[in-house]
Amino acid sequence: MSSETTAWYLIFTAWLLAAGSTLGALFFGEIVGVPTCVLCWYQRIFMFPLALLLPIGLFPFDRKVVRYALPLAAIGGLIALYHVLLVAGVVPETMQPCTQGVPCKEQVIVWFGFITIPLMAAIAFAAIVILLWVAYFRSAK
Repeated sequence: MSSETTAWYLIFTAWLLAAGSTLGALFFGEIVGVPTCVLCWYQRIFMFPLALLLPIGLFPFDRKVVRYALPLAAIGGLIALYHVLLVAGVVPETMQPCTQGVPCKEQVIVWFGFITIPLMAAIAFAAIVILLWVAYFRSAK
């Protein structure tokens, strides 16, 4: 398999993660009715464009899509990491951005005792960053 084909599959996998995350966020917010805090909105701002941007770079394949998608995923990942640390109690209460509306520290969904929505977002962003990074260097000419 050529390095360009491998890069295509890596970007395609990143798109699947972004699309699944987008659909999951819409499902939890619009169908289940889970309230959305400020940090969740910021994470959505960086995830939703990835679901639209990544397939544009696949047909036809253009490795430069990583240049546009990687900053979105990295910034979204940092916000998600901050959110995870906030929920875990590592970030002091004085640094919480959610002063009105839905509290950012509130854990609406907890699976298996530790999997929260911010943790799922952080994992998705981290996986997308890694996939895009590897795809970029796999297709380097």
